[in-house]
Amino acid sequence: MERKEKPCKGAGKAKGYGCGSPHKIRRYGLCPTCLYSWSKETEEGKAWFEKNLQFTKNRKAREEKRESARKKREWKESNKTLSELEQEARREFQRWIRMVDANEPCISCPSTTSEIWDGGHFYKAEIYSGLIFHQHNVHKQCRKCNSFLGGNENNYRLGLIKRYGEEYVLKLDALKDAKRNYKYTREELCEIKETYLRKIREFDANSKRDEF
Repeated sequence: MERKEKPCKGAGKAKGYGCGSPHKIRRYGLCPTCLYSWSKETEEGKAWFEKNLQFTKNRKAREEKRESARKKREWKESNKTLSELEQEARREFQRWIRMVDANEPCISCPSTTSEIWDGGHFYKAEIYSGLIFHQHNVHKQCRKCNSFLGGNENNYRLGLIKRYGEEYVLKLDALKDAKRNYKYTREELCEIKETYLRKIREFDANSKRDEF
């Protein structure tokens, strides 16, 4: 809506000041010319000007600080190693796995009360790199089975068969050699991380693994 012209007549701090000429743009009831004069010639105006000047300086400093922090984050992100990117992607992927399996016991033992839960790989991530982020190769597993029993592989297989059927495990077996050595690119690792961050944000009780 178009502003109406009103007389330049001071209001608030600038009350009693102004030229009286009609003007569309006013502050404290003053036209730009009178506002400038008021800010230079009166104590109230000088105090207002100094306060606004300091506010502008502080805002500029905050903006420069945010910009510096943004550039630092971008530099740090662009200089991360593939190993660092893989660890970040794995953290979000395995977090999602634990969420999906939240109501399940450990895949390789009956435990439901582990103090720490992992996202344990059936075919080990160190050997079968192409299965690191395969949803059907990773399940909630207690720390004892995953770390202290080396993955508890035999019982892991039995747990998969019990939960999904033997065909499920046979499909994993068929994948393992084809997926044994895979080199992820930076773009792939960043995309995997973002995919599972999104899945985590969208998570609900009906979330599940994709079809095999």
